[in-house]
Formats: sequence, C-alpha cells, structure tokens
Amino acid sequence: MKVRIVMAQLESTSDKHVNYKKAVAAVHDSINNYNAQMIVFPEIFMSFFPVDTPLDVIVEDAEPLDGPFVAGMRQLAAETGTWLVFGMKETAPDSRKDRVYNSVVVVRDDGSIAGVYRKTHLYNAFGFKESDTIEPGSQLFEPIETPFGTIGLFVCYELRFPEIARHQAALGADIILVPSGWVRGPMKEHHWNHLVTTRALENTVFVVACNQVSDFYTGQSLVVDPMGVRLVAGPETEALIPCEIDLSRIGSVREKLPSHRHRRAELYAPN
Repeated sequence: MKVRIVMAQLESTSDKHVNYKKAVAAVHDSINNYNAQMIVFPEIFMSFFPVDTPLDVIVEDAEPLDGPFVAGMRQLAAETGTWLVFGMKETAPDSRKDRVYNSVVVVRDDGSIAGVYRKTHLYNAFGFKESDTIEPGSQLFEPIETPFGTIGLFVCYELRFPEIARHQAALGADIILVPSGWVRGPMKEHHWNHLVTTRALENTVFVVACNQVSDFYTGQSLVVDPMGVRLVAGPETEALIPCEIDLSRIGSVREKLPSHRHRRAELYAPN
C-alpha cells in the first residue's frame, strides 16, 4: 500500500486569515502537482506569535475546535477529498483563562475530525518556557486507522522523549506524524535530524516531521523510513515537500531487523 503525503513547510504569521489562505493555496497546489492524499502542516500553523507577545493576545486569538479556523480547514478537506493535519492554538477550558492548548487536528477527506492531540510535553528548554502560555494535554495521541495505514502523532519537542514514539508504535502506528516548530539555535539542526531519524529507526516505522520555517524556525522537514533512510528533506525556505510512502517497506525492514519483537518489556516497562 502506498500513500502520497505532502509536507506544507510554511511560515505562519500572526494573522490566521492569511494563514488560512496559504493553506488553501498549499492544498490545491499539493493536489494538482503531487496528487496528495494527505497534507501535513506545522505545529501552531493557525497563528504564530513572537515570544514576547502579551498573554491576553494569545488567549484572545485561540479558537475552540468548532471555531472558524477548524471549520474552514474541514470544509477545505471535504471539498478537495484530502486528509489534512494542522496545528493550532486551542481555547482551554473556562477554568484556565491564562493559557491555551497547543493542539493538532487530523481531518478526514470527508471533512470530519478523525483525531485531536493536545501537546503534553512542553518546550521548557534552551531558555524558552512554553508552559507560560500553554496548558499541557493530559493524554497521548491514540493512533487512528486510515485508508492508508495506522497514523500516530506527537509534536516537536516530544521528539526528545522516546517513550512517546514507542507508545505510538506499540499501538500499531505505521506512520508517525510530527508537526513541529523547531526553534533555531546551536546544535538544534543536528538534534532535529538525528532525533527524527532515531525515532523512525528504533521503532521501524515511517516518521513524517513537518517543520515551520522562518527566521525563528529551522525548516528542513524530513521523512525517514523504518530503516532510518531519509526519503526527502526540505530546504530552509517555504516549500511543499512531497513523498510517496510504501507501507510494505515496514514488513521488509522488520524481516531483517525484528527489534520490535526482541523487546523484553518486563525488564524495564513500568508496572
């Protein structure tokens, strides 16, 4: 089984109406030029705000899952018959007026929502403190069945936690999506490339890591196969990055490298 995925490596702005128009153009271009079946956008694609943006601006900009941005993306998916995956700032419960969720929404090709994930491990590292504005989610993404295999998902900084990718793989994920906003900095590109590759190789799955691009983010989105082979890599600029994934590769790799069967979870898994 094969699936044609396009990573929409785009720069998000603080104007979600502009970002939606960019999404519409990206979806149509991805279908017309690459026959895309699924298009993956970066983390917090709906709207990006600089680090020093006042909290009330971020909270005011956030939307619920039944808000206009998700509605627009759902309509776009239904009109084009394409699966869409995108990041957003989601309104937190009424009990939390001081933070929002960093969420990713998976939309089926009929416009219905297949899954939602609220980032659980926040980027409080390298001098940043995501928890100042983001409310962490309370559970990991449960992989979902699609016409082109089982899809797992986590977000950006969570590449640094191998347990999350293992959780997805253990539940049967064939492809793990990683919408990201990987911040520039010393050694950061090195970390990005190695972590994406390692998460694919150690779990013998495909990893599709779509990153934001700007003066703040690194770009360089990646698709890595179950043997750790880089299938495509994006530039440092905006780009639509297509990749055809052949799911039969998982079986052929696991015949040679059956590490998923060699785990002795009783020795190290928590009780």
